[in-house]
Order: sequence, then C-alpha cells, then structure tokens
Amino acid sequence: MTPARPWVVLVATLTIQALVAMALMTLPVVAPVVAKELDISTTYVGAYVALVYFAAMVSSLLGGAAVKRWGAIRLSQVGLFCSGLGLCLCAVPQPVVIALGALFIGAGYGPITPASSHLLIKTTPPSQLSLVFSIKQTGVPLGGMVAGALVPSLDLLIGWKWTFIAAGIACWLCAWSVQSLRAGLDDDRDPTVKPSILTTVVLPLKLIFGHRSLKVLSFMSFLFAICQMSLMAYLVTFLFEDLGWSLVAAGVALTVAQAAGVGGRIFWGYVADRWLGAVMMLIVITVLLAVGAVGTAFLREDTSLWILFPILIVFGASAIGWNGVYLAEIARQAPKGQASVATGGTLCITFLGVMLGPPFFGLVAGTVHSYGLSYGFLLIPAIVIFVLLMRLRSGPSA
Repeated sequence: MTPARPWVVLVATLTIQALVAMALMTLPVVAPVVAKELDISTTYVGAYVALVYFAAMVSSLLGGAAVKRWGAIRLSQVGLFCSGLGLCLCAVPQPVVIALGALFIGAGYGPITPASSHLLIKTTPPSQLSLVFSIKQTGVPLGGMVAGALVPSLDLLIGWKWTFIAAGIACWLCAWSVQSLRAGLDDDRDPTVKPSILTTVVLPLKLIFGHRSLKVLSFMSFLFAICQMSLMAYLVTFLFEDLGWSLVAAGVALTVAQAAGVGGRIFWGYVADRWLGAVMMLIVITVLLAVGAVGTAFLREDTSLWILFPILIVFGASAIGWNGVYLAEIARQAPKGQASVATGGTLCITFLGVMLGPPFFGLVAGTVHSYGLSYGFLLIPAIVIFVLLMRLRSGPSA
C-alpha cells in the first residue's frame, strides 16, 4: 500500500478535527433557545462544557495507547461515531439525556488530537511542524465557524433538535469517508499492545511531569484553555443577553471570532517556524489575549461595530489561535516515537482547564450579573501565562 501523501493526511485530520469541534459547539451557539425550552438558565452551558471535557480528558489519556493498538485512523473513526451519537442524544429535550450526550461528544473529541499528532509527526518535515500543526488545529475554530454560521439559521428552518441530528449524521459520514486511508496510515499499529491503566493513564502523565518544558507548557495550556472556552462557550450568550443582539447576529459574531482564530493559528505557526520560535510566539499571543479580554469587558450596547469587531478579532486570534504552535512544540519536545503519548498527557491537563473554566466563568457571570465584565477577569490567567513563558524562555531548556 502506497503511503498517503502529507497533504492528504493534513486534509483528513483537519476535516475530522473540524467536525468534532462543530459537534462540541452545536449546543452552545443555540444555548438561549435550548435553555428556554428546558426552562433552565443559560449559565448551565458551563456544566455542559464541563461534562464534554471531563470525558475528553479521560479519552485523551487513552489516545496514545489506543493509537498504538488500533491505529490513528480507526481511533478517529471511533471519535467521530461517538460525537455523532452524542449530538443525537442532545436532540432529546431532557437535561439528563443531554448530559449523557455531552459525555459521548467529549469521549469522541478527546482522542482526535493524539491521533492526528501521530499521523502528522510521521508525515511532516520538522521545519514545517508549527505551520502544519497550526493548519490542522484550525479545524477547531473552523468547526466553531460552521456551528456559528449554520446552526442558528438551521434552528429557524428545522428546529434545534433536527439540527443536532443533521450534525451527527455529518460526523458519521466523515467516519465512513476516511476508511480508505486506514490501510496506508494505520500500518504501524501493533495488535499485541494491550492498553492498561499503566500505559493509558500513568505513563502519559509521568512523561509530562518528568519533563520540565512539557510540564510548564501543559500548565500554560490549562490557563489558555480557560480563556478559549470561556470565549467560545459564552460569546453568543453575552451578545444575546447583555448587548441585546439577535441569536443569528450573535452567531455571525462568533463566526468572526472563530475566523480570526483560523487566521491566527496559520499566521502564528508561520511566524513561529520562520522567525520567533514557539515560546516567543506564545508570549506575543498572550499579550494579545490580555488586550482582547480587557477590551471585551468594556463592550456596551452602544459600542460601535468598528470597535467591537476588531476587539473580537484580537480576542479570537489569540484565545483560539495558540493551539497549533503549542501542539507542535509538544511534539518537538516529546521523546522520539512518543508524540501521541505526550500529546495525550498534555491534553489531559488542557481539558482540565476547559472543564473547570466555563463553569467558573458562568459562576462569576451569575455573581456579577454580567458576561462582559467576567471576560475582564481573564486578564488574571493571561498574566500567569506570560510569567510562565518568560521563565521557560530564560530556562536552560529554552
């Protein structure tokens, strides 16, 4: 079997990443509608995100061993199937069933990045790692863009329940379409590998905490994840409830922020590879994150769109745009042949931030009665990230 070309691998992993990201964001972009029908507060979207990422945190730890045992493409197909099933469960207007759907979506989302890292690290020239990983990671904001642009409109046409089901079917179709790649890309799987608690949980975390730069980068990702998902999960609700926008218009604004994340991921990856290096690039992104968070806190109903959209663009490009440079650096720092294990271990820490961040953000918003003001509090994790990166840059392993 002739190995798949690098661009084919990139397109496949990008598409898979986009669809599982769309699955995750489908409920948050119509949260006001769903909350109204269920007669619950929109702040509960934080609980939904927490459940998704609790399952993602666990499944990402399983990713490294599962890739070795069954192959990265097969694991990606399983992830797509679980995400589709989760979306269909979320179409049932019962909080308990939606909670179960959130767990399935998270179980599908978690192993996708370790699987794609395994595929990309063995097909990408080292000099292009940051750029290629950044392009692949544009799948996350691309999925958010699709959700923000289509889901509110589809809700008006066919209702939110059928919209969720349609999104689930799209995930299943993607799982079927990549089957032809399995023979060539899963040729390194080892059926003799038997995943255990040691190989799936202990070893990835031991690898991370035993390596100074991986440990620092992982904690940095924990804080970045809080900022990213607070933006993605609550932006539509913020514009809808605090600024009085329509749901469709708020979805468009989310699409703009996600598009900035797409552009940011590619641009940051190119600049990191070409000039600044990963750590310095992440420092620049952190400064922009602080600017975007504080700027969003000052948005009001009468704020000019010429001010609002540039702020959202800066916020999106930084809060959503950091992942590609980060994951490429993780793959670069990982011991040879351990990229998927290191990625799974670091993503466990990342997903912990995502799991804890949105509920805390929702709690703050409910306390201060302002989603906008809550975004200003994200300046605190931005400052901590900046300090961590400056110490990493000046350390012996820089």
